[in-house]
Amino acid sequence: MRILFAIPILLLGACQVSKDDANGTTSVTYNSDVAENAAADIGNTAENIGADIANDVQRTGDKIQNKVDNTDVDVNANADVKTENTAAHNAH
Repeated sequence: MRILFAIPILLLGACQVSKDDANGTTSVTYNSDVAENAAADIGNTAENIGADIANDVQRTGDKIQNKVDNTDVDVNANADVKTENTAAHNAH
C-alpha cells in the first residue's frame, strides 16, 4: 500500500524543470525514460515483497505442521464434534 503513495513522487522525479533567466521563462519537461525506470523499480519491489510474503507464509505453515506432527495429540479433521448445551442441561 505504501508503494502506491510513492508512485506520484517517483513520477514527479521524472519531470525536469529549467529556468531561463534571460527570458524569464520556466519550462518543465517529462523524461519518459526516468519514469519507465521508476515504474520498473516499483514493479520489482512489489514482486519482491510478494515473494517475501509467500515465503513467510510457507515457513509459518511448515512450522505449524511440524508442531502438529510432533505432538502426542491425534488430530482428526473429519471427526464429528458433539457439544452439550450446559445451560439447558443444568436447568433440568
